[in-house]
Amino acid sequence: MSSCDNSSPDGHDFSPGHPHRPSVQGQSEGGHSHGLEGHATATGKHRKRLLWVLVITLSIFLVQVIGAFISNSLALMADAMHMLTDATGVFIALIASILATLPATSKRTFGLMRVEVLAALANGIILGVISVLIFVEAIRRFGAEAEVHSGPMLIAAVIGAVANLVSLLILQSGQKESLNVRGAYLEVLGDLLGSVAVIIAGVIILFTDWYIVDQLASIAIALMIAPRAYSLLRDVIRVLLEASPKGFDVDTARGHILAIPSVVDAHDIHAWTITSGVDAFSAHVIVDEDTWEGRDFHDILDEVHACLSEHFNIEHTTIQLEPQRHADHEKNTHS
Repeated sequence: MSSCDNSSPDGHDFSPGHPHRPSVQGQSEGGHSHGLEGHATATGKHRKRLLWVLVITLSIFLVQVIGAFISNSLALMADAMHMLTDATGVFIALIASILATLPATSKRTFGLMRVEVLAALANGIILGVISVLIFVEAIRRFGAEAEVHSGPMLIAAVIGAVANLVSLLILQSGQKESLNVRGAYLEVLGDLLGSVAVIIAGVIILFTDWYIVDQLASIAIALMIAPRAYSLLRDVIRVLLEASPKGFDVDTARGHILAIPSVVDAHDIHAWTITSGVDAFSAHVIVDEDTWEGRDFHDILDEVHACLSEHFNIEHTTIQLEPQRHADHEKNTHS
């Protein structure tokens, strides 16, 4: 246990497991790491779940495409195309999770961990594009509503809804840990809502022959996809811009470091996310002259690493210790 404070200035507890700071996968139990050898990506942890969802999604895609051709339903075809984009996204996430486990090299010091983030970016873009295409096709069909056979439409939609529900249960535990698993979870959730919309449209057509409901259901599916695409892209951009990890506050971290005996200041503090489940931290830490002259600063370094591990769940840290007299040479242009 380090000697730094367990709480932030506003009284929030940032100890491990506290809801203000979600736990990070792939961390060691003690000490600190200067490399990434011990970090398993969050997506990799749930690879088997993603594989099961991929198989289920592709199967339902085929069922819905056949049902759409038989029933002549745009809404069912829209849901099938959404299923295909989901399958593509899950496949990309699986490939990325494998590439992300490859070892670091002298030219790629973080390995290929960021591939997972790029995969999530591609997934978000695909979602956005499919949303626009569905919306445009639905608008184009207004005024020329074709006959829709509600029986095959309902059967395919119900099968899709049940399969999506199973996929959601498979992905539930991993969607809070990985951007790619979260992307797959959100897509399947959208598919479930889309299947429900198709079922409602099918029931209405069955009893009323209001074929325009098919286009309206298609538009509803497109409008459900768009916000999820935005949400995923927002989180991906946050990572790519190297913003502070969610739940991390630079001022709180500085306060913890300053609470360590013999530490007089800390600057050039940076915190960012390499990929889902792997956060990193760097800082310049100034120690008092007596401690520096006595060369007792090694314990301070261990204290800083232990503090960041205990209170912020960050294992990959880079700390530069400096004596007070050196501080004048540093330009405090960073936070």
